[in-house]
Amino acid sequence: MVGLAVGFILGGAVSGFVNSLVNNLINPLIAWIFDTGNLASKTVTIGEAEIGWGVAVSALINFIVIAAVVYYGVKGLGLDKLDQKDKK
Repeated sequence: MVGLAVGFILGGAVSGFVNSLVNNLINPLIAWIFDTGNLASKTVTIGEAEIGWGVAVSALINFIVIAAVVYYGVKGLGLDKLDQKDKK
């Protein structure tokens, strides 16, 4: 239960930082590497529908970075062991 609460709090706390990191550093680097301009503005048109795949990729990158920060934050601080009972 403690691990879930810590993960929720850490996820909320780092989301602003991660959004800024992804939008201002990672997306421009990806756009520069693939010479695509602004990644979030990329779309594909299928028939009459315009699908914004760049926004979806940005959201996926945000999710992966937040998940990694929370996972390694919990592991690094040893918070994953708080719910375990003593084995004496």
